[in-house]
Amino acid sequence: MLRLSELKLPLDHAPDALETAIRQRLGIVAVELVGYTVFRRGWDARKRSAISLIYTLDIEVKDEAAVLARLAGDRNIATTPDTSYKHVARAPGNHTPRPLVIGAGPCGLFAALILAQMGFRPILLERGKVVRERTKDTWGLWRRSVLDPTSNVQFGEGGAGTFSDGKLYSGIKDSKILGRKVLEEFVKSGAPEEIGFVAKPHIGTFRLVTMVESIRATIEALGGEYRFQSKVTDLDIEIAADGTRRMRGVVLENGEHIRADHVVLALGHSARDTFEMLHARGVYIEAKPFSIGVRIEHPQSLIDRCRFGTFAGNAILGAADYKLVHHAKNGRSVYSFCMCPGGTVVAAASEAGGVVTNGMSQYSRNERNANAGIVVAITPEDYPGGPLAGLPFQRHWEERAFAAGGGTYAAPAQLVGDFLKARASTKLGAVIPSYKPGVTMTDLATCLPDYAVAAIREALPMFDRQIKGFAMHDAVMTGVETRTSSPIRIRRGEDLQSLNTRGLYPAGEGAGYAGGILSAGVDGIRVAEALALDAVGGAG
Repeated sequence: MLRLSELKLPLDHAPDALETAIRQRLGIVAVELVGYTVFRRGWDARKRSAISLIYTLDIEVKDEAAVLARLAGDRNIATTPDTSYKHVARAPGNHTPRPLVIGAGPCGLFAALILAQMGFRPILLERGKVVRERTKDTWGLWRRSVLDPTSNVQFGEGGAGTFSDGKLYSGIKDSKILGRKVLEEFVKSGAPEEIGFVAKPHIGTFRLVTMVESIRATIEALGGEYRFQSKVTDLDIEIAADGTRRMRGVVLENGEHIRADHVVLALGHSARDTFEMLHARGVYIEAKPFSIGVRIEHPQSLIDRCRFGTFAGNAILGAADYKLVHHAKNGRSVYSFCMCPGGTVVAAASEAGGVVTNGMSQYSRNERNANAGIVVAITPEDYPGGPLAGLPFQRHWEERAFAAGGGTYAAPAQLVGDFLKARASTKLGAVIPSYKPGVTMTDLATCLPDYAVAAIREALPMFDRQIKGFAMHDAVMTGVETRTSSPIRIRRGEDLQSLNTRGLYPAGEGAGYAGGILSAGVDGIRVAEALALDAVGGAG
């Protein structure tokens, strides 16, 4: 099989044009081409009047050796690499004690799935509920302003990624092609096959719900076990005479002790009480940078026209996205985060008395507005006070937003034009905000640090130069976005175990090692592999 990359064709090319282009590129006639599959399809929209599709293809020809020899100097033609996933170990019999996975977000799901496929029969502990019940509780906040602190956008089966755009692309280095394994398992669980080859795959919330259920069924069929509403409140750490610390189990909220030598800590970025417990138990934690800002909404049609010109609305291109960055004069970086084409702004609070925003899209991405976080990078120097100082920092601004919204989980909102002129908004314009349970028009400057307000005010006109209309007066900003990533990192060594607690594997977004569904899933696989090798090796 041959891998041909960087094959460009016009966006509106005829169905048979691809096969013709392949034969021309390889210099073969029709009878020499056995077949082909699309490995990756992206597009180049830098010239809006002539958008191109860019293909990477796996091609079968009658005489592969002859084609490779003739085109030996072409860097875009090579033998197709082996991207199949291979397990690193196999559990010896009914391996005991069984490994534990704490957290059923993307990282925890893939850690548990890989462990189950290797025969380790993991036990997955999740503080929240099964995804269907969790969905009902989440709608309770959105529709009735009733927050369940244990079952919401942040907590429950599927993790925070369930209520998102379902983006499945990442900038991580993936030399072992573990991302391919994540996508393949998603397809097996009901995702559309196109996520395996489009450049920017996404799924959407409704499909993610059924996929999460399918992965659960697979894990259970392989001997794994789920325990919902099972919050871990303590760790059983054995401390040797030389000070060496090793995991020997966990304690649940109901007092139950579960014996374990290997524990995957796949927390979400909002498990603040668990962060505090880990710190109290002496697990090595450090503060890390994250970002704070707002959600901004524009008509999706405006973004489509600016990005795709006359091709706006093309079925292959779909709803347009964007990625923007500005380095402000005060030294702050302002950037777009988690852009959701054709989506909605959602209430993502997990604590009483706080307002948190996030973005979500369905697979169709056909809602009227585009939304994205416009956030400002901050560092531990902005919130000094130790490893957990980011937690009260986030909570302070979430509580300020709650108060500015009226104390009902309505969110504070402001028109971009008013924000730029430093005046409170009193009414909406042409853009209708999508946030539920609703917004209160106000001055967002009261809900953000002064340096963030200054940086965003400087950035918006700059972004308008790239996307005309981005700083339109009626665009709506809704606050606050505080959960862009975890405010801590639970440090681990090259063996992926905690720096000071053997058998504890910090993983995923909450531990500071991922930023999105795909990277979290990949990290879950990496940690599961490290755990399996340690278990089979008999360490401990």
